[in-house]
Amino acid sequence: MTIELPTDLVAHGEIFTKRWVVEAILDLVGYTVDTDLSGMVLVEPSVGDGAFLGPTVDRLSASALEHGVAFASLSGVIRGYDLQAKHVQSSQTVVRDRLVANGADLQTAATLATTWISQADFLLDDVDTPANFVVGNPPYIRSDDLARDLGTAYRDRWATMRGRADVYVGFFERALGMLKPDGKLGYICADRWMRNAYGANLRDFITTNYAVESLWQMHDVDAFATEVSAYPAITILGNHPQSEVAVLDATATFTELGAREATHFVRSTDNEASGVGWSGARLDSWFSGTGFWPTGTPERLLLLEFLQENFPKLEETGGTTKIGIGVATGADKAYVVAPTADVEPDRLLPLVMADDIRSGQLQTPQKVLINPWNEQGNLVDLSAYPRLKLALASHPNVVNRYVAKKKPAAWYRTIDKVSPGLAHRPKLLFQDMKAQITPVFEPGGYYPHHNLYYIVSTEWDLEVLGGLMLSRIAQAFIEAYGVRMRGGTLRFQSQYLRKIRVPAPQDIPEAVANRLRDAHRASDRDAATRAAEEAYGLPVGVL
Repeated sequence: MTIELPTDLVAHGEIFTKRWVVEAILDLVGYTVDTDLSGMVLVEPSVGDGAFLGPTVDRLSASALEHGVAFASLSGVIRGYDLQAKHVQSSQTVVRDRLVANGADLQTAATLATTWISQADFLLDDVDTPANFVVGNPPYIRSDDLARDLGTAYRDRWATMRGRADVYVGFFERALGMLKPDGKLGYICADRWMRNAYGANLRDFITTNYAVESLWQMHDVDAFATEVSAYPAITILGNHPQSEVAVLDATATFTELGAREATHFVRSTDNEASGVGWSGARLDSWFSGTGFWPTGTPERLLLLEFLQENFPKLEETGGTTKIGIGVATGADKAYVVAPTADVEPDRLLPLVMADDIRSGQLQTPQKVLINPWNEQGNLVDLSAYPRLKLALASHPNVVNRYVAKKKPAAWYRTIDKVSPGLAHRPKLLFQDMKAQITPVFEPGGYYPHHNLYYIVSTEWDLEVLGGLMLSRIAQAFIEAYGVRMRGGTLRFQSQYLRKIRVPAPQDIPEAVANRLRDAHRASDRDAATRAAEEAYGLPVGVL
């Protein structure tokens, strides 16, 4: 996850939430004045500056007065935690002052403040209070920024914190485990865990045991007191079986008024709605397992839901259709050379690289790969290839690699094996980082380099498939599931390409297939999209 924070906030992942966002989350989880809140427990895992506690105490106070409950009897209804003593103290002050402003006497207010807010590590300390509500803005701390012992302790305790999981992943798991039946969790948090490998265990944990109730994508919304780039989303989860889900896409103009409108939509039975800076839709269900969760406009999510229900993944369309990545050498300066290199000719494999397809058309490649692998997938005998041995042995970055020290007999291997026969097969090639999906047909003869992904197939006419891949329908899948980099660049990795659903090739009418092929050859994205819409049976102009 990419997070930009002011330097004085980095250590503790502090990003404080605006009040109108807090009010929306409290509304969404049902922490409202018309409910008798005196018999319910709300937990705030990381109180920070008290952004959530102020509105919470105001609502609790109003509910207590409306239901005739004395302030002194409210000692067990809020539990707030924070690692930093200064936050505990400032939050206790916020709570005390709000209680007094709402009619509590000073002594009762002070007692409740110290009872409710305490210093603790939410992920390690004994804070297992059964809760009706857990709300907050969990810390934004990268795995790499944790002390090694602390990171190990977190991972040992929380099964969802795997790989390079950020701390907030553990905050989800622990909070969900505290929920009473029908309890609700409401977080504003970076949404990268929904579409990254490190979030797989958390996604599976949620969809197996809990319900996704509402997701608000708020990437461009001014939701925090400090300007940050955190790709935030409001996530509302419930401890009950999964049913329908209200999804929302908010723009930079989304503020308090739009939040009130959107909350009304979530509580309604409307299937679709829009308002100031937002649009929303209701899905019948949610996605399950460890797979990525999509993002996008509600209309786009509805379309993806339809496509996923009615069409197979690309690698499931019959024959042998495979998505892969090109060869990683571990030392390109040694292995990627000019065709005139002094190496035995049968060890020089023509190589296609990102620069060769950057324009959207295949340009004649200018580099070759020194290939130490034979047609059986084994390393060649160096005694038969003295020039290859000399060429690689002259590079310290080959002979000094970790793999060379670990397996001295295989010192000259590339990181990836070279797949026998792949170079000769026709391929669709995809540059890893690009603003738009741009498949390039390579008729055979070249091996792809590691920053290219490829599709090969015994079933597809690859130029027809290239038309589908060029369309904005394929682009919609990548935008929904992939990670967007700075400047709008998308990653076209195999894990995202595998999400694309397509019609089976035999189900595409010949006339439509011809249009897809022509559109791909002409690099005509509009024509490819119109033909793809027909192939999918979608209304013309849906994308």
